[in-house]
Amino acid sequence: MKVLSKYSVGAGDRFGNQGVAQIHAFEKLAARGVEVSIVWNKSNREHVIIGTEPRNQREAADAAVAATGFKGHYCVDADHIGLQNVDKFMAWCDFFTIDVADFIGKPALPERIKAFLATHVSLVGDRTAPVAISAEVMEKSAKKYLYAIDEAAKVYAHILAAKPDGNFHIEVSMDETDEPQSPAEMAVILAGLAEVGVPVQTIAPKFSGRFNKGVDYVGKTQDFLVEFEEDAKIALWAIGAFKLPASLKLSIHTGSDKFSLYPGIGKIIKKLGCGLHLKTAGTSWLEEIVGLAEAGGEGLAIAKRIYAQAYARYDELQKPYATVIDISMARLPKPSVVDGWDSAAFVAALRHDDRNPRYNPDLRQLLHIGFKVAAEMGDVYLKALETYKVSISRNVSVNLFERHLTPLFLG
Repeated sequence: MKVLSKYSVGAGDRFGNQGVAQIHAFEKLAARGVEVSIVWNKSNREHVIIGTEPRNQREAADAAVAATGFKGHYCVDADHIGLQNVDKFMAWCDFFTIDVADFIGKPALPERIKAFLATHVSLVGDRTAPVAISAEVMEKSAKKYLYAIDEAAKVYAHILAAKPDGNFHIEVSMDETDEPQSPAEMAVILAGLAEVGVPVQTIAPKFSGRFNKGVDYVGKTQDFLVEFEEDAKIALWAIGAFKLPASLKLSIHTGSDKFSLYPGIGKIIKKLGCGLHLKTAGTSWLEEIVGLAEAGGEGLAIAKRIYAQAYARYDELQKPYATVIDISMARLPKPSVVDGWDSAAFVAALRHDDRNPRYNPDLRQLLHIGFKVAAEMGDVYLKALETYKVSISRNVSVNLFERHLTPLFLG
């Protein structure tokens, strides 16, 4: 089993060009005494949109590690996979995020539910658990989640058959569903995963509030932190209660730019001594655009071109992300207005700085989902990344270290 550091961060890299800049941020953190594993994650959806393959992500990660001499742990994630698409990732990935959201609520066979409840009857009223687990919660949870748990077991068995050395990391993701899981439900889910032999090391529940792409958390911060701490206690307890891997920890998906949450999360993980996995998939792509705009000249022109096309194609681009964005076209500047901006105006609108009155979260979200436009530009975009590498790399590293890693792990 592949074991990462107590803390790990999913450092997405849409176009596979920012690995070195990302590593520099993690090296600065390590120099301050905090070791964090890097997980380069890219979903099948992103590969399809951009036209890349998992092999490209692996090659980019390995090349960045070789170029920097990075000595820490790192993985390449098959992000949000299932039986239908896991095979294309198998040879290149050593972190598998098994997404079972589509199977939550599908009923398992009555005899399966009955057997599960009989096996785990001792959980009802278990005083060692951090949360009260009633017979009613047990039965409702079994009916709601057992089918999904069994699907996770099928995917894990398929991966293990292809990679019998077991040198990979397993995450189970339930975040892309309608309702959050309660701490008691989390306990039942982890009991179920243990029963079917899934050595889950990170688990991504659905949290309350909105985790929109590329912008801060929308919801009551204190309510989230209470929920996070309760779930973290369940994960810690489940390690001993169900003989799950000692590395088991919570995973927060769409975790990039959730600045209001980081200080509180940092305090909780230090207080409990627990681990954390945070996915920051899209933030580096946005820093590429910031870097292009900041550089001026053709870089700024390309940033404006991407915005104009994303604005015109909003209906198309938003479809895969409709549940994780909140964009008002009325709050977006028209491309004709943006075309008149200088570098400072474009950067101010895009860079995630709530203190800046020119910052526009709608524009930031639109560009977040607009990477398809850049992909269609082909070599024009890729050459621009090289031409303006200095500006882009600086923004990627600063954003990751100062705005993400520092408040989370050094605050």
